Amino acid sequence: MTMLDHILDLAALPASSIPAGSRRMARFSLYDWMICGVAGVREPVAERLRAVIGAEGGHPVADVIGGGRLPARAAALINGATSHALDYDDTHFSHVGHPSVGIYPAALAAGEEVDAAAADVADAFLLGAEASVRIGMGLGAVHYNRGFHQTATAGAFGATIAAGRLYGLDRAGMRAAIGLCATRASGLKSQFGTMGKPYNAGIAASNGVECAALARAGLTSADDGLEGPQGFVPTHSDAPVTENVWDDPPPGRFLFDTVKYKLHACCHGTHAVIEALAALKASPGLDPAQIMAIRLRTSPRWLKVCDIKAPRTGLEVKFSYAWLAGMILSGIPTATDTAYTDALAADPALAVLAGRVQVTGDAAVGDMEAVGEVVLADGRILPFAHDLAAPIPADLLEASLRAKGRGLLGERAEKLWSAVVGLDGLSARVLGAKMGAG
Repeated sequence: MTMLDHILDLAALPASSIPAGSRRMARFSLYDWMICGVAGVREPVAERLRAVIGAEGGHPVADVIGGGRLPARAAALINGATSHALDYDDTHFSHVGHPSVGIYPAALAAGEEVDAAAADVADAFLLGAEASVRIGMGLGAVHYNRGFHQTATAGAFGATIAAGRLYGLDRAGMRAAIGLCATRASGLKSQFGTMGKPYNAGIAASNGVECAALARAGLTSADDGLEGPQGFVPTHSDAPVTENVWDDPPPGRFLFDTVKYKLHACCHGTHAVIEALAALKASPGLDPAQIMAIRLRTSPRWLKVCDIKAPRTGLEVKFSYAWLAGMILSGIPTATDTAYTDALAADPALAVLAGRVQVTGDAAVGDMEAVGEVVLADGRILPFAHDLAAPIPADLLEASLRAKGRGLLGERAEKLWSAVVGLDGLSARVLGAKMGAG
């Protein structure tokens, strides 16, 4: 079977075949996406997109976070960028992409347009997210390392599949939609630290709605836009991966189940070192004034992403190992987005501590790991390590996500949690209205 065959099978998977555990993770991601979206509504990128895209008008069928209704494609664009504005959303490390912000906006917008059930929106998201992870893995590390943002590239295919499922595309229509997405998907890591990064999530969602809608209208495309001649994979990866990508495919196993949620409002590639240094700081006898050096070993993948040596803005701080290490060791909270100010990037005391951070790429360190040591003035060397791959029990994960929601939105977060708990009794339009009211 080709990758496209697997994807088409996945897109048509009956809802009755979806495991309860995978469905639960998709709903955790729905909550995480909702709180991140509502919390990001006043971010400059969100306000500017609402002004520009909102001025275009059009048939109002889908809710926009922050109020108003627009065409599905426009709502998906705004909601995708808005929910990624804080960079506080979920990550899947198998391909290093943010599933929810590129796929849920497309699923919800399409679901509202056709008046689908909210539960069907969550299922469509899950299948689209699973497809994006598998496609991203097939593209291989070279795709991401070259500079492509998987949230926007592989994510656009996931958004297309989610929207196409809700639009009721048959196998031929889904094939056409994926082919159209192959010529539409785009997004670069050069945008990291700017408003262009959340915009990448928005264009993934928008592309998904557009390609699914065009296929529904009868547009044709390449027979195999993924792996066919001059298709997306051969043009966007010099070293695609074919082994293990489709071992035990759904419903046997959903790779999405290992999605990770952010409990710090910065790039997920930095979270392992944050957790490691936070644990070290909690130990007795560590005085930041006595730190002579912080030696961090991380996956080489992250060196072009999270190692901004001298951030100029609060946004760039979110991608700076040195500054984030300094924040943790200085007792500055990383879980609240309000901490990441431009003034923080110019803090001279923090700059001194950050200047003692030495970052080295080590191929033996996994994408979700951080390993290192802190050297003190008295000669002591304190090792640290953390691995984000360690599983979190479902009840603890729920508690952590709800605590994150309260930190972002206060009591409003509990109303959104109630919507997720009662999802089986809601329509997509009611769910959209709850989001839009943010």
